[in-house]
Amino acid sequence: MLPRMLVGLSAAIILALGTIHLIYTFWGRKLLPRDPELRSHMNDVCPVISDQTTMWKAWVGFNASHSMGAILFGLIYGYLSVFEADLLFGSIFLVSVGIAMLVGLVLLGKRYWFNVPFTGIWISLVCFLGGVATWWL
Repeated sequence: MLPRMLVGLSAAIILALGTIHLIYTFWGRKLLPRDPELRSHMNDVCPVISDQTTMWKAWVGFNASHSMGAILFGLIYGYLSVFEADLLFGSIFLVSVGIAMLVGLVLLGKRYWFNVPFTGIWISLVCFLGGVATWWL
């Protein structure tokens, strides 16, 4: 039961962070630049790859898709931990993908983000690893 709870908690943390991030992407001021001129400029400038979007639209899209990835991770691994624990813990592939995703997010969080998501993801990784370790022991 403990391994399932630990991985479920890990998934819930990522799900919560992804959901909060998605809400902040479309509502509120949390992800707006502090300098209003920057947003205006981002609306006027296209990335080199295409003139069919602007840097602002790309910013919103990247934030939304980033959130959706975290939500998907949380939903899938949460479901597996609760309803399909034998499948999850019996699959080197699923365990490895989960660990790789969380390690990647920890590295990104340390390098590019701020303390709240970094700490949450770090706790999620520790819970995930603890769940896997206690299952296999």
